[in-house]
Amino acid sequence: MEVNVITGQVVDASIKVHQHLGPGLLESAYEACLAYELRKRGLDVGVQVPLPIQYEEVQLDVGYRLDLLVESRVIVELKSVEKMIPLYDAQLLSYLKLSGKKIGLLINFNVVKLVDGLKRFAN
Repeated sequence: MEVNVITGQVVDASIKVHQHLGPGLLESAYEACLAYELRKRGLDVGVQVPLPIQYEEVQLDVGYRLDLLVESRVIVELKSVEKMIPLYDAQLLSYLKLSGKKIGLLINFNVVKLVDGLKRFAN
């Protein structure tokens, strides 16, 4: 499946979840509902996927987790925060670099209109 189709499905499903739940809930609620919605659409979705880091010749599991990994190609980092900060952008960019994935979506559900909480990143 083409990456633009995957990201389109993620955005569409995120809007549906946000319209149903509204803002102000915990990130974990949006994560569970979005994973469910994407699976209903036939997409393969990993939840809280471990992300080890490679340091020199050693691979270390230091507790990093991808919120969602869709079709093994798109990282989805979810937030439910009052204000987005540049650190969240840097976090997703680091996840892309560490994983070798090319595309990521940063989605903040704590907004009135979800389109105001969406950002796409490419590595």
